[in-house]
Amino acid sequence: VQLQACGGGLVQAGGSLRLSCIASVNTFNAYTLGWFRREPGKEREFVAASFRGGSSTPYAGSVKGRFTISRDNAKNTVYLQMNSLKPEDTAVYYCAAGRRLIVSTVRRESAYDYWGQGTQVTVSS
Repeated sequence: VQLQACGGGLVQAGGSLRLSCIASVNTFNAYTLGWFRREPGKEREFVAASFRGGSSTPYAGSVKGRFTISRDNAKNTVYLQMNSLKPEDTAVYYCAAGRRLIVSTVRRESAYDYWGQGTQVTVSS
């Protein structure tokens, strides 16, 4: 499985961006998809996830209400719509995929099997 993330860029605080991640896999709907980010000098952290079947979409508390994860199984693509961006959202954003994630593991980096290369998001104040 290969994941290709795109859509990052430079935006002013309060602005919006939409990230996309395309997966090269035949059974996209069998995977849980997640977004993580790594801020400068920090460890990678969970942002949001979309369980296979779309049954649940957990979010990190810092982005809940501002970010929305969605998926289009016909296009093998997962999106992260980011609104009301803040300078502290500046990070490299990664998409990830896994087949055996459950509620108790979906926020763990180690639970995912495949990772994209990351896309830079920079929010200026």
